[in-house]
Amino acid sequence: MTEIVVLSGGVGGARFVRGLIDAVPPADVTVIGNVGDDTEVLGLHVSPDLDSLVYTLAGIHDEKRGWGRGDETWNALSTAKELGDDETWFQLGDRDIGLHLVRAKALRAGEPLSGVTWRFAAALGLELTLIPATDDRLRTIVETPAGSLSLQEWFVRRRHRDAVDGLRFEGAESARPAPGVVDAIDRARRIVFAPSNPYISIWPILAVPAIRSAVESASAPVVGVSPVIAGKAVKGPADAMLDRLAGGASPAHVASCYPDLLDALVIDEADAQGADALQAAGVRPIVTRTLMTDREAARRLAEAVLEA
Repeated sequence: MTEIVVLSGGVGGARFVRGLIDAVPPADVTVIGNVGDDTEVLGLHVSPDLDSLVYTLAGIHDEKRGWGRGDETWNALSTAKELGDDETWFQLGDRDIGLHLVRAKALRAGEPLSGVTWRFAAALGLELTLIPATDDRLRTIVETPAGSLSLQEWFVRRRHRDAVDGLRFEGAESARPAPGVVDAIDRARRIVFAPSNPYISIWPILAVPAIRSAVESASAPVVGVSPVIAGKAVKGPADAMLDRLAGGASPAHVASCYPDLLDALVIDEADAQGADALQAAGVRPIVTRTLMTDREAARRLAEAVLEA
């Protein structure tokens, strides 16, 4: 029986899940990964959040850069740049490209993304279950004063410098959950929203109608983990997006991203002053240290979520 289902984006979510599987048997964990930031680069299908999860949990990620594989080289990208390709702004290392080549071949042959992801996880020794939210095409589009931008165009190429006026998720209305997603949610004893950016990591998952419906009707408690500490994101634009789209980055503002879904929200000690407002909004505050400075800190955070 699935014990814990985690809805997760990439880097922060991956670190949290790594701590979680140090606290509970990996076989008890199912991770539903975001695919809204999937993109095509050099003719290859890239799934940044799924890949961050796989690399981190397999212990082969680049700890210094925070994304991609460790011990990486860049010969293929350098050659593409020499030949005048205009997509080299999205950095793919040689080892990373190897994975994308295998994925692209499998997808062209008709294998679903969930099947490919399962094979990658098994090949790299992962014992938990990792499932993309959907096998269908779903893309996050960021609305900015500069116009509508794909997630990677906004986040990577333009370094998320454009203010965000809104988001939409192309394909979400007709997207179906990947096999096993709804069943895992229905059987879960606890559902967790990882400390990922609500807008670009968790919202795309919940944009799939059947997934949101399953979470809404689940008997398991739903516990979120705030991605901000003292109102600031550890990394990335979550705080700026909360300020602009929610009106602030307090615990109550984070909870407002998930209306009628959260039973509890885990917040950092630095945000403890926001606990009363969170409680008044109908979400139980759980105050602890949320900064995942190392694997042990991630395990302690996971334990606080479990105790909630």
